[in-house]
Amino acid sequence: MLDGNPRLNLASFVTTWMEPECDKLIMGSLSKNYIDMDEYPVTTELQDRCVNMIARLFNAPLGDGEHAMGVGTVGSSEAIMLAGLAFKRKWQNKRKAEGKSYDKPNIVTGANVQVCWEKFARYFEVELKDVRLKKDYYVMDPYEAVEMVDENTICVCAILGSTYNGEFEDVKLLNDLLLKKNKKTGWDTQIHVDAASGGFIAPFLFPELEWDFRLPLVKSINVSGHKYGLVYPGIGWVIWRTKQDLPEELIFHVNYLGADQPTFTLNFSKGASQVIAQYYQLIRLGYEGYKSIMENCQANAKFLTEGIKKTGRFDILSKDIGVPLVAFSLKDRSQHSEYEIADNLRRFGWIVPAYTMAPNAEDVSLLRVVIREDFSRTLADRLVEDIKNVLKYLDARPPHIIEAVTEALVEKDPSLKSPEESKLDVIKAKAASAVSALLEPHSEKSLRAWKSFALPKTNGTC
Repeated sequence: MLDGNPRLNLASFVTTWMEPECDKLIMGSLSKNYIDMDEYPVTTELQDRCVNMIARLFNAPLGDGEHAMGVGTVGSSEAIMLAGLAFKRKWQNKRKAEGKSYDKPNIVTGANVQVCWEKFARYFEVELKDVRLKKDYYVMDPYEAVEMVDENTICVCAILGSTYNGEFEDVKLLNDLLLKKNKKTGWDTQIHVDAASGGFIAPFLFPELEWDFRLPLVKSINVSGHKYGLVYPGIGWVIWRTKQDLPEELIFHVNYLGADQPTFTLNFSKGASQVIAQYYQLIRLGYEGYKSIMENCQANAKFLTEGIKKTGRFDILSKDIGVPLVAFSLKDRSQHSEYEIADNLRRFGWIVPAYTMAPNAEDVSLLRVVIREDFSRTLADRLVEDIKNVLKYLDARPPHIIEAVTEALVEKDPSLKSPEESKLDVIKAKAASAVSALLEPHSEKSLRAWKSFALPKTNGTC
């Protein structure tokens, strides 16, 4: 009861609404174990159909009647672990065959990757080489990424929909540059596309954009069914270009459930309801249905972007080609911060995250609103009005740091406590003076004052 309202949780990419018919399907299949293929053969068939539809959506080179290679997972995190393991094992097998060392694999990514890539690297002992961001360029630079590739690189990961601002990385350019480097060095470095957020967006909104299996070096793609695949959490998918791209030794065969069952997952038991829900959405909506929903999300994102721009207080950091979200940053942080705006929006029920950019761009803090299927034009209009109300409220108050220092001064000197408004104004004036001193660079005095007065009061937001 004390949780936030999922519909107003604008931080999350995860689906928060489905049709009531699908809710019934999910409830009716909660007791089914997805991994028990012999007992629930229809669920297995539905999973295979989903894999085939998604593979063809991503332009996998499949002939008529040919089955795609892929599997349903708990989410994109598990899908990424499986794809990464496949790359690592292929690289190790190749190195062994050549009589070379195979104990120092690495993977090249942008610093803007989701934390699951760091988990993969740490759990499976792969060095993570990340391309640092630049000012006004908040995704991986393909030129720098290819420069970092060496003979121990198992793959380069490109992100189709950055968590930070929704931007798509240039997979086509990355593919072209890698082809040249592979030809020059004799290596065979390949690409994995993390399309957790953008995999169900790009085919419908940007069908001409080349990011998928149309590019020869893209060997695997993961996508989150529980994001723009329009299914409740947790369901993800990982698709391989061909069967040869998934080493056979990673596939296990078990027969104690009644028949020979190939399995390649990190966990064994899993509820079948999300697989069934994904199949429902794919056949219920079809290509045109998904396209219509994504176009509506895109239109609402543009509407919200224009509303935020008109306040004159924010820079827009999200892109037209990307995930339908709005990432925006204050033009002037001298008085208030994005964190204060996020805190005060909660008074209206909105959950809007405030955060800093990835390494090398940590000085940029921003707010992000993810536009999902259930975020209507009316809600967008209301959010803009509530942002304006929060700005008015904050503008009428002293900056947070001055309030914090004022409170600290009164605490240190109880004689300053007084109901007189005039005395309080004097104290605030002293606090403002102290803050000015704090802002002087390279000052030992300012550092001591900061530690004494402000640091314990501000939760580090300043």
